[in-house]
Amino acid sequence: MIKLRTYVFIDSLQPQLAEYLGTVSQGFLPIPGDACLWLEVAPGMAIHRLTDAALKATRVRLVQQVVERAFGSMLIHHRDQSDVLEAGHIVLNHLKASEGARQKCRIAWAETIRSITPDHAVVINRQDRRGSMILPGQSMFILETEPAGYIVYAANEAEKAANITLVDVKAVGAFGRLTLAGKEADIDAAAHAAIEAMHNLSGAES
Repeated sequence: MIKLRTYVFIDSLQPQLAEYLGTVSQGFLPIPGDACLWLEVAPGMAIHRLTDAALKATRVRLVQQVVERAFGSMLIHHRDQSDVLEAGHIVLNHLKASEGARQKCRIAWAETIRSITPDHAVVINRQDRRGSMILPGQSMFILETEPAGYIVYAANEAEKAANITLVDVKAVGAFGRLTLAGKEADIDAAAHAAIEAMHNLSGAES
């Protein structure tokens, strides 16, 4: 049995997230404004069957596919939202499931740290970071979600809401992790948008 862990549609990919995906993905990279669909299933190998169905039936392009033993995920995109939505419907038909069958998002951690010290900023920037650097004195928002894939949607909604810096987005594995930096007021607005977006996602309890 294939379990639908994450199914989330992004209507318009924001600039920083689009560029970030270009640093971590090896497929056909999206550009700002593209529509995207992030899908995650268990077990991991099942993602190949679903990727094949989506690519053969529509014009979407594959940005990323990660196949782990427990989970498999894919990110597809196209400039035309209707193509991405159609690909999603095809995948759901293969699973004999609806969007509501996806696992409900759980926020495992959410915190804002204000006025980051220079030592703290240096350590964060030296870690496995693919986005921009956090600067001393900025505020930092960190978010952790389960399943992991929802963190991409959180990042996109946060970037829509405020003038922030995208430091890191990790969307595979057991948990997704997001790190944002910016002025205090901007971080507060972005954090509110990200958390609100996660709470508004329907789904089945795990």
